[in-house]
Amino acid sequence: MQREIFINTSMDSEGRKVPRMKLGSQGLEVSAQGLGCMGMSAFYGPPKPEDDMIKLIHHAINIGITFLDTSDVYGPHTNEILIGKALKEGMRERIELATKFGISSADGKIEIIGDPSYVRAACEASLKRLDIDCIDLYYQHRIDTRVPIEITMGELKKLVEEGKIKYIGLSEASASTIRRAHAVHPITAVQLEWSLWSRDVEEEIIPTCRELGIGIVAYSPLGKGFLSSGPKLLEDLSNEDFRKHIPRFQAENLEHNKILYERICQMAAKKGCTPSQLALAWVHNQGNDVCPIPGTTKIENLNQNIGALSIKLTTEGMAELESIASANAVKGERDASGANHKNSDTPSLSTWTATR
Repeated sequence: MQREIFINTSMDSEGRKVPRMKLGSQGLEVSAQGLGCMGMSAFYGPPKPEDDMIKLIHHAINIGITFLDTSDVYGPHTNEILIGKALKEGMRERIELATKFGISSADGKIEIIGDPSYVRAACEASLKRLDIDCIDLYYQHRIDTRVPIEITMGELKKLVEEGKIKYIGLSEASASTIRRAHAVHPITAVQLEWSLWSRDVEEEIIPTCRELGIGIVAYSPLGKGFLSSGPKLLEDLSNEDFRKHIPRFQAENLEHNKILYERICQMAAKKGCTPSQLALAWVHNQGNDVCPIPGTTKIENLNQNIGALSIKLTTEGMAELESIASANAVKGERDASGANHKNSDTPSLSTWTATR
């Protein structure tokens, strides 16, 4: 399926169009490819130089990548401050900004929190760090399985009514949680990990989003860098890089997982593109409701990622890629925490109320 271009406003450095898309059915429009900003400040090694990252963000905006993704836990907090600095001098009006709440790292202890007072406090704090009046898309980063989703959504609905956020999103939520949340207030987007080596969302989560008219935001569409560089990625990772602890990157799984990367490289060579462009094009070709948000800290990588928008994949090409992925199924879990859509159901509202 080829992506529909309905607004032609920008071109990249090589003259290629950067399309825009409708994300969900609630009115939000974004660039068809976003920019994940996490690695600029956290998890992928030490924070990168602030001036360089602001230059990168401005470059992205200037060539049409206007959908920026951050979170209050990236740093923690420092990524939002970085984004706030980058949005000075008229940049705020040119972008669509997504941030998240729900993962607290206070006192070095990780906790997932979704109660109303925390939701409100987190939103107020993000607005202050970002130095803005309203967040375009506000996600619950992970689902608090102690609190009914209706309770969390009730507070988010109030924040919409107060003009502090425009649209509501969920990240790593189960199908039932998405349905229950959507019944309280329309969900604009669900963020999930989706790539050629992470396809567990296709059975239930993707169909649910499409049934309800919810946009799909694919994070880690390049397999946290593995689909760009393969096993050699690990050679340059710092001790602070959390990918060193991900099961898929461990030695006992790496020898097997590199086969998928090698097969993608073979197909990319035939098409005259890079493996990362081919893997990213596969995500783009999933449908007009999907927006991948690859992250990078280098302008050259950003430009390369935009090149994926120009790669045409036929039905046969998509089938070949999916056959490669199926025949070389990845070994190892995609994260080490276990906090994902498989473990995100919340108590029923009636049960929770009865125990209060």
